[in-house]
This record gives sequence, structure tokens and C-alpha cells, in this order.
Amino acid sequence: MATVTFDKATRVYPGTEKPAVDQLEIEIADGEFLVLVGPSGCGKSTSLRMLAGLEDVNGGAIRIGERDVTHLPPKDRDIAMVFQNYALYPHMTVADNMGFALKIAGVNKAEIRKKVEEAAQILDLTPYLDRKPKALSGGQRQRVAMGRAIVREPQVFLMDEPLSNLDAKLRVSTRTQIASLQRRLGITTVYVTHDQTEALTMGDRVAVLKDGLLQQVDSPRNMYDKPANLFVAGFIGSPAMNLVEVPITDGGVKFGNSVVPVSRAALSAAADRGDKTVTVGIRPEHFDVVEHSGSTSGALSKDAPAGLAVQVNVVEELGSDGFVYGASKVSGEDKELVVRVGGRSVPAKGSELHVVPRADELHVFATSTGERLTD
Repeated sequence: MATVTFDKATRVYPGTEKPAVDQLEIEIADGEFLVLVGPSGCGKSTSLRMLAGLEDVNGGAIRIGERDVTHLPPKDRDIAMVFQNYALYPHMTVADNMGFALKIAGVNKAEIRKKVEEAAQILDLTPYLDRKPKALSGGQRQRVAMGRAIVREPQVFLMDEPLSNLDAKLRVSTRTQIASLQRRLGITTVYVTHDQTEALTMGDRVAVLKDGLLQQVDSPRNMYDKPANLFVAGFIGSPAMNLVEVPITDGGVKFGNSVVPVSRAALSAAADRGDKTVTVGIRPEHFDVVEHSGSTSGALSKDAPAGLAVQVNVVEELGSDGFVYGASKVSGEDKELVVRVGGRSVPAKGSELHVVPRADELHVFATSTGERLTD
């Protein structure tokens, strides 16, 4: 087992000036499961391929344990990679596919068979060892690719979107299998995905990239609770966090007919930048519904309702709860908002909600720079 270090690692493709990966700095602990996540083109797969030795490193260094592997060929790095398309040999049986790397390395047949059978038992592949890949389902092929990596007993597992070819239900069950398998084997793993739900549910830590730059690396809980900037706030969480630019007022921010308190430190930090507004982030589950007009549920007030009026456009009912997608006027501009409501108090389409964000769950960002202002 080993640690992995990206030390200001940079990749610039020939013919371009902008780095695909720009001075990436991450230290991955021995036995850690780190997930690289971000939108298409953010540099996550390039980072993985740099670690694998499949892309040149134009600046900085990459280390596995104490060894500088920056310019070593892939075969000398003691890594095993699981690809998106599984890359199985169609003419070989499952057993031969899993043991092929050991055969090339000159390991004797008895030892290969022993390791293949052990890996097959771990992955529930024992009944399929004599089959060819075409006789397997997508999920089984994916497990064969995992088995091929396991038998090599590498220092580091590299996984490049290994679940993207599976259907939704199988993807959920397989990601649980991969996470539990990695914890059992204790092998340092770097996993690439564009799916932030996958990232949050699988990783010990998550690293978010955008345009080749590392935005934040943290535990899934901290990433969700304290996103470092507007990009991470909008990317992590499903449905996405609501991001609303609102004016600063005495003691807080003006949100419709309500003033929501915000820490003095955040307001003074915004003032120091010369900002008259801040961008407030509210997750859909952190709104309180104060009025529910046009529906039978919710307490109605005779006075003007507090908070922000939201016109209900679409309702997603999920049984235990529901998500309301609506439109609201914030500081004179139309804004789309998502609000989570109880499964038994779902408003009708076309009705109106009045919502107030919970002050202790508010995220405040500088409008000018996008950086987080709240602790």
C-alpha cells in the first residue's frame, strides 16, 4: 500500500497554452478512497492518466509512496486501472482475463489460478470463470475488470468512470460493492466520476476540479456543509443549492419581506470588497414554508406573509418528500428556486408558497469573487 502525492502536477497539451491540469496539489493517504469529480473537461481524467503514466507531466511531480514516478512508464508504477469500457479480451474466459497480467509477468499457473479464484470469490464471480465476456451482463463484466485489478495486488487502484455504462439501479448497487471492497482490501484508490452523488457516497474525501484547477478537497460532509466557493456550492448536492444575489442590510440580508440574519464577519468581509450585495446559498431542504396559498395545507396569515413568494411550476413527488420547482422575484429579477417540502403537504401546481431560509443553514459568498464568507 502507499500514499499518492500530486505536487503541483501540470499537464499542457501540445498546441494549447491553457493547462488541462494546472498545478494540482493533493496528498492522498495510504488506504484512502479519493474521488475526483467535476464537469466534462475539468481535467479529472487527465489527472488520473498522469498518475497512471498515460499522460506526460509538463510541470511538478507525482509520487507513489516515497518514489517519484513522474517520468516512469505505466508498467513500473505498481498501479492497476479499471476503465470505463472494462477493456476485456473477448476471446478469453473470465479466468484468463483476470489472470492475464500475472501470466505476462511470468507467474506460474498454479499461483495465477489461486489468486484468480480468491478474487472471484470476493466478487461473486466463481460460477462465471469459464465464460467469455459476451455471456456476461454489464455489471458482471465490470466485476471481472475489478478482479483483474485485484489479482495484481497493486499499491494503487485507478478507476476512470467504471460505472457509467451501467443502468441506474445497477450503478447504485455496484458503487456500494466497490466502496466496501476497497475498505476490505485497504488499497489506496483514486476514482474519477462526473456524478457528484457517486462522489459523495463513495469517497473518504472528494476533490472538485474546474477548468484544470482544484477548487476544494474535503470530506463529503464538509464539502456539503461548507463549500469553498460558488462553483462547489452549485455543483455538490442534488438538487443543486439555490444561489441568490441579495442586497446587504443592517444585521443581515434582505430576502423578500424578511431580513435574514447573517454573521457580522461575513457582512464586513463583503463590505471590505466594496460589495453592496452578497450571493446567498440555500439548499432546498433548508427553507421553512411560512404560507401555502392555493392549497389545503399550511397555516395562512391575515398579514402580508413573511419571506419570498414562490410560484409553483413543477412538483416532483418522491413519496417521503417532494421538490417544488418554482419562480420568484428576487431584487426585481426572476429567479428559479427549488424547495423541498414534506411528502404529505405537497402544494398544487400553480399555487404560491412563501418561504424563508433558515439563518443557521445559510451559505454566504462574495458576489465579486465567489469565495465563501461564512465560517
